[in-house]
Amino acid sequence: MSNKKIIHRKIPGNINLPDTIHPVLRRIYASRNIKTSKDLDYSLSSLIPFDKLSGINDAVNLLRGMIEENRRILIVADFDADGATSCALAIRGLTTMGAKDVIYVVPNRFEHGYGLSPEIVNVALEYDPDLIVTVDNGISSIQGVEYARKNGVKVLITDHHLPSDKLPNADVIINPQLLGDKFPSKNLAGVGVIFYILLALRAKLKEENWFEKNNIDYPNLANFLDLVALGTIADLVPLDKNNRTMVTHGLRLMKKNKSKVGINALLNQSGRKLSTLTSTDLSFAIAPRLNAAGRLTDMSLGIECLLTDSEESAVEIAKKLDRLNIERRQIQNDMQEQALVELEKYSHSASEEIPNSICVYNEDWHQGVVGILASKIKEKFNRPVVVFASENENTLKGSARSISELHIKDVFDEVARLSPELLLTYGGHAMAAGLTIEKKQFDNFSSTFDKVVSKNISSEKLENKYITDGELSDDDFTVPLALAIQNSGPWGQSFPEPTFAGQFEILDKRIVGGNHLKLKLQSSNNNMKLDAIAFNTTDKNWPSKSEQILTTYRLGINEYQGNSKLQLFIEHIEPV
Repeated sequence: MSNKKIIHRKIPGNINLPDTIHPVLRRIYASRNIKTSKDLDYSLSSLIPFDKLSGINDAVNLLRGMIEENRRILIVADFDADGATSCALAIRGLTTMGAKDVIYVVPNRFEHGYGLSPEIVNVALEYDPDLIVTVDNGISSIQGVEYARKNGVKVLITDHHLPSDKLPNADVIINPQLLGDKFPSKNLAGVGVIFYILLALRAKLKEENWFEKNNIDYPNLANFLDLVALGTIADLVPLDKNNRTMVTHGLRLMKKNKSKVGINALLNQSGRKLSTLTSTDLSFAIAPRLNAAGRLTDMSLGIECLLTDSEESAVEIAKKLDRLNIERRQIQNDMQEQALVELEKYSHSASEEIPNSICVYNEDWHQGVVGILASKIKEKFNRPVVVFASENENTLKGSARSISELHIKDVFDEVARLSPELLLTYGGHAMAAGLTIEKKQFDNFSSTFDKVVSKNISSEKLENKYITDGELSDDDFTVPLALAIQNSGPWGQSFPEPTFAGQFEILDKRIVGGNHLKLKLQSSNNNMKLDAIAFNTTDKNWPSKSEQILTTYRLGINEYQGNSKLQLFIEHIEPV
């Protein structure tokens, strides 16, 4: 419950939004650079055209040839939720186009490592493919691509991770992050990239009357936007307008009960209601269950969940994924406890005493869970974090998470330039990345990483802050406004769900559900009494009854026995 600086988002001028939009929502939109109704046009016709992607015609011609000649296409997926949704989309999409022979393999993170490694190419070669298509990986797979092509297999890389200076020698590479690529949005997830390739392929096949000639129903690719929405939200890519458009339509499919049976089964397993489904449910309920397979065992279980059309099979797989997720949570909690004991020295220190970066390692930690632990430590200390686990006797596998003001892949690029011997492999995005180092280099890496971070970020940026959408008047505490905000997303990365700040008096507090703090609050002008809840906490060290508090919160709705009541979801609280 350390004090954090609460900052209100700035609201720019020159807003031209309709007066029919609630004033609070207008303020929220404006602070997220939404200025006109056009910025809120989520019709599919507003999507960026596929022909902006460099190499798209080459990719289409390669796939078209494979389909027309009934060649074997093998998808190599990544082992996270974006990779799983990308794989399921590629198989379902290519099959609806008339491809007769599409199969997949997915690396096991403990045996094959990340991406199109030579090890996973060996597995792929057992299936005798004519074409390997990577989804959500491949941009750094120089050796794997070389090995595949040496064995007579063509390679199409589809990826969205940041490329290094040297690219693999694939037949075609589709990645909006490529230098010189003209696609206006650099924020597509891996599943978004393969969706765009399918759009382009369908257009080409339609032009050639392929569907009519072969008596194939014209594919409605909008029916796959549930997969696109799930992968996009799960991968935490920025929700720019293009991504929000695809996610909006994917959520609509789910809410209308028209999504894949596997997604439905996961939603049911997590107790989420279709009628009130939001992007937050995908983040906190569906993605973790899907990711649990790739973290602890094999992501093929998650992919099968998204590929099956049997409700019975989907339910069975969803139950297995739920059990894996419970196991993952237990492992994560144990690791978190151990890490926080080690980092306790910073918890009660002044901000300047916390180092500018945090690197931690424990030989007992599970390498499938280090990314989640890195996120938790980052949230607590507002520092870029790298968490390592043992890969084998000699090497460590690390997962990094950064704060918004620091581009972590650029930091690793600089570390690699300064000390080429430190990083065996690395890759990723602005906010998250993975790396491998020699165990004996842990201290050297930690020191060099901290120097580079310190050089690239000011102490002001390292201040622990809550950024909010300002205060609400008593008149704004209504179910209709909470509903309007809920339905005005999709909210997510770089388009955050609205958070507000305010002073209240605690009238009552109690623990519910084992570890949730239920509060009764009174607004500062004594006119309004409000229910509130803080999840996953206890009342230890919290302000007592009759004490004035400053809090940040989200507006939510508590549905109980058919009644809807306003409830504040508390994120931060401190005495006034």
